[in-house]
Amino acid sequence: MIRANKTLLALSGTALLLVTACTDPNQVGGPDNNQRTRSGAIIGGIIGAGTGAAVSDNRATGALLGGAIGALGGAAIGNALDRQAAELRQQVGDDVQIVNTGDRLILTMPQDILFATSSFTVSQGLRGDLFRVAQSLQRYPNTTVQVVGHTDSTGSASYNQTLSERRANAVADVLLEGGVPGSRIRAIGRGEDQPVASNLTPEGRTQNRRVEIVILPN
Repeated sequence: MIRANKTLLALSGTALLLVTACTDPNQVGGPDNNQRTRSGAIIGGIIGAGTGAAVSDNRATGALLGGAIGALGGAAIGNALDRQAAELRQQVGDDVQIVNTGDRLILTMPQDILFATSSFTVSQGLRGDLFRVAQSLQRYPNTTVQVVGHTDSTGSASYNQTLSERRANAVADVLLEGGVPGSRIRAIGRGEDQPVASNLTPEGRTQNRRVEIVILPN
C-alpha cells in the first residue's frame, strides 16, 4: 500500500509539473496556444480519474492514479497539437486558417483559391501548401485526418453534395501524393449542410465554400 501511494504521488507530481510547464511563454506556440496543452491535461485527468475509479478496488486511489496518468497523456497530446499548429502557421500561406481546439487541429482552405468555379482540380498555387501539410502529418504520425468538403447553397443540393465529395477527394489525393498513408485519411462531403455564414450574401457564400483538414490525435 505504501509503495502504491508513493507511485501515485510521483505520477501526480509529474502531471502537475507538465501542466505547470505549459505556462512557459518561451515554448513553441506561445502562451495562447499553451492553454490548449493545459486543457488537454485537464481533460485527460478527468477521463483518467473516471477510468481509474471504475477499475480499482480502492475507488479513491484508483481515481487519483487514473487522473494522474490521464493528465500525463492529455498534456502530451495537447503539447503535440500546439507544436504542430505553430509549425504549420509558419509553413503555409496566410489564406489557410488554422484553429487548435484543444483536441484537434482544423485547417480551413477557401475553395475559391483551391479550385476554379465548378472544378475539383486543385490549383497549382495550393498544391505546395498541401504538400507541406502532408510533410507535417508525416512528422506527427499518431493522428488521423478528415478532409471535409463544403459548398454554399447555390445550385441543387444533390449537385453540391457531389461537388463537395469530389473536392474533398481531390485534396485527400494530394495528401496521399505527398506521402500520407491512405489508412490515415478519410474524405467526406458535407455539401451545403454545414454553413458557417449566411448564404444570402456573396461574402457569406464565399466563407461557406471551403475544405477543412481536421487532424485528430489517436
